[in-house]
Amino acid sequence: MNAIHAKTRPYRVGMIVPSSNTTMETEIPALLQRQSAVDGSRFTFHSTRLRLRHVAPEALQAMNDAAGDAVDALCDSQVDTVMYACLLATMFGGKASVVETGQRLARRANYMRAAPVSVVTSADALIAALHSLGAQSISMIAPYRKELTARVTATIEEHGIVVRQAVSLEIADDVAVGRLDQQTLLSMACELDLANSDALVLSAGVQMPSIEVLDAVEQLLGLPVLSAASASVWALLQKLRIEPQVKAAGWLLRSSCAHANAHAHAHAHAHAHEERQAA
Repeated sequence: MNAIHAKTRPYRVGMIVPSSNTTMETEIPALLQRQSAVDGSRFTFHSTRLRLRHVAPEALQAMNDAAGDAVDALCDSQVDTVMYACLLATMFGGKASVVETGQRLARRANYMRAAPVSVVTSADALIAALHSLGAQSISMIAPYRKELTARVTATIEEHGIVVRQAVSLEIADDVAVGRLDQQTLLSMACELDLANSDALVLSAGVQMPSIEVLDAVEQLLGLPVLSAASASVWALLQKLRIEPQVKAAGWLLRSSCAHANAHAHAHAHAHAHEERQAA
């Protein structure tokens, strides 16, 4: 896959975010600006918000139900791609919800526009990114209450990925999640037992900022580290047929060569674990 340098105008990226989210409209542009610095791809960003004041099941369902109208609004600006940036709202209903939401929003987008519009959901992006890294088992840190983290864990496991550890920060106030110090995540990651994990999801939530420490955590731990944001950007670049070349954001976003290295690392990690068990 080669980066498309000949495009005469920027890619228009439409984003659907929860109304309480203060992170994705910062992290997604920041990551794509790093891509631009390497290959010259250009992006503009166009957002619409869905009401979410409290992270509760009924509020998440209401937001998911309203996502189609948000797609319509973004398509009025002739976006090239739509990113539905709410992992929990989609994963809360399990694997069926992840599949149904992505398909429903894609149909809506392509009904509204004659030109093809690619749709990315953060939930589907995270699953696809983990599969691309060859991760069969993971650990993750999530900002949610334990019962919500359990729903995310169950959905990931429905996709064939074992969640060895799931740390819940138990923060009910979504705005407070966006104010978390990223260095805290680095410290927490270093305290995890990752011997049986092929990858670490440092932020399993679109509101918990993490991109400034992804690389540092990888270097310390020696295994792939990703977040809801980095996975969403990876999936978006795949849809646009652009080779990921994002610096300082983890193996996932470096290059296809980095993907090969990550696969090799996951295989070696699994082999080492089998040897330890045999011993």
